[in-house]
Amino acid sequence: MIPIRDAIRSKTFPVVNLLIIIANGIAFLWQLYQGPHLREALYFYGIVPLRYSNPELSVQFTFLEQAFPFITSMFLHGGFFHILGNMWFLYIFGDNIEDRLGHIRYLIFYLLCGMAAGLIHLYTNWDSGIPTIGASGAISGIMGAYLLLYPRSRIYTLIPIFFFFQFVEIPAFIFLGYWLLIQVFSASLTPKNVGGVAFWAHVGGFAVGLVFIKLFDLIPRMGLGQGLRHYTDRKTTPRLQTISPQSLSEELDLSGEILITPKEALQGARKMVAVPQGLKKRHIIVTIPQRVRQGTQLRLKGLGRADREGNRGDLFLEVRILS
Repeated sequence: MIPIRDAIRSKTFPVVNLLIIIANGIAFLWQLYQGPHLREALYFYGIVPLRYSNPELSVQFTFLEQAFPFITSMFLHGGFFHILGNMWFLYIFGDNIEDRLGHIRYLIFYLLCGMAAGLIHLYTNWDSGIPTIGASGAISGIMGAYLLLYPRSRIYTLIPIFFFFQFVEIPAFIFLGYWLLIQVFSASLTPKNVGGVAFWAHVGGFAVGLVFIKLFDLIPRMGLGQGLRHYTDRKTTPRLQTISPQSLSEELDLSGEILITPKEALQGARKMVAVPQGLKKRHIIVTIPQRVRQGTQLRLKGLGRADREGNRGDLFLEVRILS
């Protein structure tokens, strides 16, 4: 299953999440320029459990050289599809966690989840001489936090079925629960101290995220983070909004809400609304007029219910201006 987007739009621009993605991209380009020295670089900046478990090797590194890989390994990846998959999941789930925690706390949360996942991998692969790299552990922590905070959020998901592709909306607790189940199942079947995906780091990162998000929620927002939030507040509502129309049982007309900000109410806007029609959704572009008022009804002709004779009602969208 490939997530396309989630239903919750963050109220602030995810500047830290974007910077993390950019940092990973820069680190990947750095890897490409290493050429024949890449293997040596990965062994130095990746987590190699044998460097810690073997006394003869561990004495060759300083404390900082042993500690740095728990951070640097989070920004290195094993290939294009490895970094693409990780950054896409971070893009989908990270913005909402940053919005909840604030920019500074989110950065600390992300790094701690990644380091904790690295420690779990070290413990479960104590004698491995293979370097472990990737942001998967930290992103797993983000996903664990998302599950706890937004279990009912809808994840618009692409499901490949042989040569066909199906788009469906799945509750977050089902999507993330299925993902976690796959990680646990894969980890239980993977022998220790072999190369490949660090599944136990994924599981551990996910569990750490569940715990850390509750602890971080208790920590007051930092002054710097509050200052940044002032500049990153979004001034618009989502361009794409899913409408859940309602009606009286005997009426063909449907009613719903469309959300806009005071700025959009003053200047006008264009939104795309997804209107459920049976098992599918119809996407309609709606023009919000300038200086629209709270409670204004926008009429979308012919988008209501249909009767047996083929008559179809209208969809009325009530403008709701967010404070």
